[in-house]
Amino acid sequence: MVHIRELDPSGSPLAYYGYELRRAREAAGLTQGQLGSIVFCTGSLIGQIETASKVPQRELSERLDAALGTGGLFSRLVGLVLRSQLPSWFQPYAEMEAKAAYISTYQCQLVYGLLQTEDYARAVLGVEGGRLDEMVAARLERQRILARERPPVLWVVLDEAVLHRQIGSREVMREQLVHLLGLFGKPWMELQVLPFSVGQHTGLMGSFNLLRFDDHPDLYYSENYDSGHMTANPQVIRERSVGYARLQAEALSPRESAALIARVMEERHGEQAGPEARSVAEVVVQRKQRR
Repeated sequence: MVHIRELDPSGSPLAYYGYELRRAREAAGLTQGQLGSIVFCTGSLIGQIETASKVPQRELSERLDAALGTGGLFSRLVGLVLRSQLPSWFQPYAEMEAKAAYISTYQCQLVYGLLQTEDYARAVLGVEGGRLDEMVAARLERQRILARERPPVLWVVLDEAVLHRQIGSREVMREQLVHLLGLFGKPWMELQVLPFSVGQHTGLMGSFNLLRFDDHPDLYYSENYDSGHMTANPQVIRERSVGYARLQAEALSPRESAALIARVMEERHGEQAGPEARSVAEVVVQRKQRR
């Protein structure tokens, strides 16, 4: 007789998901293998999810809802599950980020998490090893706030070093730069590059974010290796807001920033990137001229 591991559904979002999946599958009269065949995965994977030893992905959750007629239950639960895979010290920030109406960020080393491609995120997170697939899925889940009907207003200032630091392979970095170029012209977002020529500036202490809400005090956030610091202290908000305004003033205009990104693509990633980079940059300029 096969021993079935009993889950405490109150133990974690992952345990609750596994408990509900087993309950829904058994109610439908399906074995793990049969359900796996319907949703295009192995019965073993279904079993691992039901025992909370494997983290489900959003696409699979949507197929489970369709197969089991659960009215979007697993599509809703997977967001909680994936958020729980973020580092515990980062989860409070992620929750507030998802509620923000306006996000301002200065990034001195990496592309902001909300703007990372999957391969770029995998290269960044892979440095530490561990649960790579789960961490990448959690980061991509954060980005869903940008796909809302009314996404937060997002203003990004990237240090020029971010463009030159190769993360992953040349192709991974090239695709990330293409992705950044494709974001120019969106009505809810502005992207600027702070060039090396600026010299000293108000972001020398490191990356930081400012969050503004419709019904909560503003928040300032920064982090180090294994912890995040979040505060609503009015004096901190005031000082960092002034510092951010100075970064915006010293950064290249969005049009100039797009041109710099395209130039870095061409210079660092070879002739193949040149025509495409110029094409995208031309589209950016045209968009800006129409606005």
